[in-house]
Formats: sequence, C-alpha cells, structure tokens
Amino acid sequence: MRPGLLLALAVICGVASLTAQQRAISDSDLFAFRWVASPQISPDGRQAAYVVVTVNVKHDGYETSLWIVGTDGASPPRRLTAGPRDGAPRWSPDGSTLAFLRPKDGRPQLYLLPLGGGEAQQLTDLPKGASAAVWSPDGKTIAFTSTTTPEDLAKKDKTEEPKSDVRIITLAEFRADDAGYLDATEHTHIWTVPAGMPGDEPAKPRQVTSGAFDEEAPQWSRDGARLYFVSDRRKESYYYSPDNNVYSVPVAGGGSALDTVVDIDGPVFGPAPAPDGKAVAFRGWLNPRAARSYNQADLFVSRDGRAKNLTADYDFDMGTDVIGDQAPPRGGGGSSPTIWTADGKAVIVATTEHGRSNLVRFDAQSGAREPLTTGDHAVLAYTATPDARRFALTIGDPTHLPDVYALDGQTKRLTQLTRVNDSLFAKRQLVTPEDVWYTSFDGKKIETWIMKPVGFAPGKKYPLILNIHGGPHTAYGYIFFHEMQWMAAKGYVVLYPNPRGSTTYGQEFGNIIQYKYPGDDYRDLMIAVDSVIRRGYVDSTKLGVTGGSGGGLLTDWAVGHTHRFAAAVSQRDVADWLGFWYTADFTLFQPSWFRSTPFRDPQEFLARSPVRYADSVTTPLMFILGEEDLRAPPNQGGEAMFRALKYLRKTTVQVRFPGESHELSRSGKPVHRVERLQHILNWFDKYLLGKPITLYDVR
Repeated sequence: MRPGLLLALAVICGVASLTAQQRAISDSDLFAFRWVASPQISPDGRQAAYVVVTVNVKHDGYETSLWIVGTDGASPPRRLTAGPRDGAPRWSPDGSTLAFLRPKDGRPQLYLLPLGGGEAQQLTDLPKGASAAVWSPDGKTIAFTSTTTPEDLAKKDKTEEPKSDVRIITLAEFRADDAGYLDATEHTHIWTVPAGMPGDEPAKPRQVTSGAFDEEAPQWSRDGARLYFVSDRRKESYYYSPDNNVYSVPVAGGGSALDTVVDIDGPVFGPAPAPDGKAVAFRGWLNPRAARSYNQADLFVSRDGRAKNLTADYDFDMGTDVIGDQAPPRGGGGSSPTIWTADGKAVIVATTEHGRSNLVRFDAQSGAREPLTTGDHAVLAYTATPDARRFALTIGDPTHLPDVYALDGQTKRLTQLTRVNDSLFAKRQLVTPEDVWYTSFDGKKIETWIMKPVGFAPGKKYPLILNIHGGPHTAYGYIFFHEMQWMAAKGYVVLYPNPRGSTTYGQEFGNIIQYKYPGDDYRDLMIAVDSVIRRGYVDSTKLGVTGGSGGGLLTDWAVGHTHRFAAAVSQRDVADWLGFWYTADFTLFQPSWFRSTPFRDPQEFLARSPVRYADSVTTPLMFILGEEDLRAPPNQGGEAMFRALKYLRKTTVQVRFPGESHELSRSGKPVHRVERLQHILNWFDKYLLGKPITLYDVR
C-alpha cells in the first residue's frame, strides 16, 4: 500500500476516533464553564492578573478568584486567592502588590496582596464599601469611590435605632434592574486611602468629594496632584439630553477648587488625560438637534477647551458592543479604557464593526487609524502597560469562551495565555456559524449568522429557529452563544440576524427604526427566514421564533403579523408600550422612542404594542419571565400578552423564574439559566417536532 494512502487512512481514522470521543454540547454544560474577566497587565508587561468565575457546587451562584499568568505564553496560570468572591485586581505601579475587592459583611472592601509572599490584608472598612482601586503614580495612595457618608461613619460604632422601611420617592428613576430600589440620599464620591500594608487594623480613608451629585471613574493626573472624574451635575438629568463633563479636583479636596476639564453638549465616556496633561481623549457624542433613538459614540481629543472628533469619517462603534449570553457573571465588566501612547501621538480604543470587536490605534491629530488586532472575534476587555507597548486582553469567538491573551503593540503579535475551557470543549462538537449577507426589501444589506445542526446532512430538511436580539440597539456577532450552540446540538438550524436598528453598522442604520419600532426590522427578519429556506435544507412547516427583551417584543409582534411560525418563545418581552412607559426602571421622558406620551397620544403606543394584535395570534406562545425584572416588568409584557391570549382561548403558557431580573439569561442563577434553556427547547420540540411533552398542558 502506498505511504500516502496509509497516511490518509490514519487521518480518517483519527478524525473518526476524535468524533467518537465527542458529543454535542448540552444545556447543563454551563455548570462546567469557566469565565475569565478583568485582565490586568503588570506595569512591566511580564504578567497578567485576571478573575476566574465558576459555578458553585449548588449550581445556584458563582464564585470568583484571582489568578496570574506570565505574558510569554510559556508558564502555566497560577491561582492567587481562594475566593469565593474576590475580584477587580489592580497592580501597584511597581508591580509588587495587587489591590482587589473582597466582600466583608456584605460590602466590597479593598484588600492588598503582596506578590512577594504573605496573606492579603484588608485596607478599607467603610459601611457602604469601596470600588476598585486606582493607584496614584507614586504608589503611595489609592483612590476609589464609595457612597459612605460621614453620618455612616459616625453610626458605625453605635447601636442604631430601627430604621423605618417606608420609602419616600421623589425621583422618576427610583429602581434599577438587578439592583432594586435606589436610595436618593446616597451619592457616589471619591475617597483616598494610604496604600501601605495596613497591619492589624484597616487604614483610615479620607473623603475627597462631597455634595448632591455623583462622581465616577476617578483617575490621577500624571503628577499625582489632582484627580479627574466624570459627573453629571444636573438635578433630575433624565429631563434633558445626556450630558456629563470631566472635572478635576485637588487630591487635598475642596468643592470650590473643582475645575471643568471637558465640557461638550453630550456624554463623555472613558476619559484619559494625555501624558503631558494638556489634552484629554474620550468617547462620546454631541447631542443632535433632534433627539435620536440611537447615538453612535465617536472618539474625541479635547485641547484648550475644544473637542476634536477623530472618527467623524469612521462610521462604526467605539467600544465592545457584541451581545452574547456568556459575559463573565459576577466577574465585573473588566476594563475597556481609552489609552494614550507614551509619546502622546496616538490613542488606542476598542471598536466594533459588523459584529467584530478589535483594538484600533488612532492618530491623535489626524484620526488616521491602524488596527492592532484583526479577526472574526470579540475583544471584550483590555488594559495596557504605562507605555502602551504591551496589552492584556480577553478575546472570545463563536466556538470559544473568552481567554486571556497578551498583545505586543509594536509587532501586533497575539499570544494566548489561558485555555480555561479547552479540556471541556475538546469533548464537545461545536458549530462554527456561517456569516451571510442578504438584501432586504429596500435594498439594504443585512448580516446574519446561520448555525447548522450538529451532524448536518445535505439533502435533509431541518426545523429552524429564528433568534432575535434585544436592545434594539445592540448586535449579534463573533462571540460564544451557548443558547445557539445548544439549539444546533438539538437538531435545529439557528438563524440570528442583525436587522436594521442594530449597532456596529453605522449611525444611520442604527437609528433608522426611530419612531417605527417594531416595523421594518420585522420585515428584515422575515426576509432572512426566506433566504435560508431557499437554501433547501429548512422545513418551512417547522419554523420557530424566539428572542429576549426587544427580541421578545419582536417575537410577540411576529406571531401577531404572520401565521408562518409553528411555535414561539417570547422572553422578558415588551407587549404593551403604554404599560412599559409607566413601569420600566428607566424613564422615556426624552422623545427618542416615541414622539409623545401615552396620556397625550395613546394611539402611537397602541399601534406599536404587540398585545394590540393578540386577536391575530395562532402560534403556540411561551413566555419566559423573571419575576424581579424591572427593565421589562412582566405585568406589561408576557403577563399582559398571556392574559389576552387566554381570554381568546389560545395556546400559551408562562414560565416564571423567582428572584430573577432582566439578566436571567446572562447572570441569573446557573440552575435557572439551564432550566430556561430546557423550557425553550421543550416548547419547540413539542410543537415543531411533535414530541409528547405534557408539562405545559392545561391542568
């Protein structure tokens, strides 16, 4: 036998053996997932600290711990803390110490961990806790934020009288999803604390700012004399267009010494002072004359009180704007800063184009851009060394949960440092989605992804699930999505488009649905379905549709406007815009989604409310609801739609999750996240595949 044939047979046998050892991903594999978050590169660029998130043994929560790894890619990761609630690591300027957060008595406090050896020591002990550390340039002081007040400190060591549980509410925004009721008397202020090892007793922090407004995102000036921060200093700012400024204050404190550093007619995100202190780079936008539903952020540099837009000709998003269901729960949002190069000639940020997030370097004068990373993936978080030559990043893609990477900013070489899920995924068959563009009814090009079932066989017809993202101003893209992977593992073709209104395709594309949502975006979705059916492998009698939040709204809308779907699952949806306007946790006082109000022009709200079309629904419809959802409260969403359908004697069911917020699918209890997936697929299996599932029958 020829050597080449022997080699070919060996390869074939090897593939067959590997396939035999693999199985399709399951819903409960989520319990074994490991998430990485908050990558922090050391000042010398040789190490990266990060957070690892795991599911606890009871499957009802998450545990977090700190890890460290060399950036050369040669040394294995090493665990630094046992957890179970450690997070937000931050390097001291000399690289000898990590400051991090650990809860004590239910409040996060700052701790210091000497990397040369020794146990972590508690640095703060404030009644309302502390935020992540911001080290001063000389490493002698740490800045942070806290809502602690002098009154809290005075009461700390005294026996407190029982406090009334009656709430007096004067603000329109008085609740927040996943947080509950807000205390209008609390304000976030900046504090500092000596950064030396505290010994037996925590150090004594000092409050730098005070007053009736919040100060966020503190940063030190290069000489350590001042602290920069972001603040919106308007009472009841929801009455106005978004507009916060950058201010600075002497480290010694004093409200009268507050200086305005950046003031534009619009919001400011991630400000960063230039190395020479004469400019500030930031992300944000200038408010248009007419309010928009979606505002795409740009990159600005402000000098001498004048802000220059560096990305006026770059019609894509600043930041990492790709939606998935696998952001690190309880791992913190990580860091996505605005970074100056050491010479002050360029600014580095993450941008997102067509569902792909990468780091880009922009010339600070001309705006000329140069990608530092490229590829079909999502950069989720990143930090840089002080000279911006080395980076630590977390990067994920459709078949990999995010891992930590090191990036050389000069050579653009990426080095993978962790492989936290490789051993699990090596035994799973994952689907690489197909990226497809199609033409919609008005000539617009729409991007969608298609996942074919595990074991796909040409010539066979498969059921299809259309999966619609929420927002509506967000985007699907190159990120791991457990929900999609499991649907494909269960034998479904999964279709997930970015219809008009999605981000990462430009300002006009994102805002085009203003005052007509839902509407033409629904038409985009149905044309996506037709485009896949024309490929010949979808059974057009077995179509399902699902989506969450704004995707739940569009699911409700779809089944009220077509009878083509044989089953639908609407998740944490909006069904009654009038009820939503009155009950959601954020206000809609600006005319960005609706031109008027429900008490002045209810017809505008009624015409766009899916419940208005309940008479037309023939599709069996399940509602997935979080009982503590304040973003899309159940009573205006699935509960309202359910009652209408029950009145009409149509096939419907509610599946309600106690204690869960709008974040159910992303950071809810692991056991609830898995059960949610089970209910969704049960419904589709019952009505698309005809499986004898009686769980949802009327009792």
